[in-house]
Amino acid sequence: MGSATRSALESARAQLAASTGIDLAAGEQLLVAARTIGSSTQLTSALTDCSVEPEAKAELIGSIFGGFTAPARALLEGMVANRWSSGDELLAGIEEIGIRAVAQSAPASVEVESELFAFGRAVASDAELELAIGSKRGEAEGKLSLVQSLLGRAASPQTIAIAGHLVQQPRGRRIGALVRHGAALVADVAGKGVATVTVAQPLTDAQRDAISASLERRYGRAFTLDQVIDPAVIGGARVQVGDEVIDGSVAARLTELKLRLAG
Repeated sequence: MGSATRSALESARAQLAASTGIDLAAGEQLLVAARTIGSSTQLTSALTDCSVEPEAKAELIGSIFGGFTAPARALLEGMVANRWSSGDELLAGIEEIGIRAVAQSAPASVEVESELFAFGRAVASDAELELAIGSKRGEAEGKLSLVQSLLGRAASPQTIAIAGHLVQQPRGRRIGALVRHGAALVADVAGKGVATVTVAQPLTDAQRDAISASLERRYGRAFTLDQVIDPAVIGGARVQVGDEVIDGSVAARLTELKLRLAG
């Protein structure tokens, strides 16, 4: 991420935090804008061209997205007025603000990140479904239809909106990365982090609580756990938070022991 993008993203997050009238519809509109802009190289170039005045960019946003709610349009205008390091980073920025806006609209009782992880596991468990959703040749509308059919009434409108957007505009990301990205943003809105916990057998409630408490002590924030079952770990657990991996699995200890004996 370039320095221009970091500054623009910080500004967009601050604008979102100060905005009123942000609801599910506004968040969905921002995600629509990300897909619309991403579908046109010419439009993306125009909105990231430093020689184009912010007023002209705002006029362009108004002409294309005039039907959007005022809060969504204001956020878009604010984002394109700033400098971005590349067109792809502008799209990533609009996507992030859209996902954050959608997450803000969820009732406190709904765990959108947990629903996203459940969606990711369901897709990963079916090779044909994963291929259909992940295929570069697949039509965006067809992928959205698959998401809606899979989630149906079992998931919140917020989860359906986020998952539907991500599969329609993956930007080179696989389903696992898409889900982790979306869930991490949703969790961050609630002041939490996301940790992927790989174990040989499902965690008990006591084990989940112990891991959550340990992570909170280590990082100073609560965590949502994404549980991945992999018999290859044998026992123990491998925990990943962002790029950091805490490997306490039996498989890792056996590998370490083998290396010591070989040395």
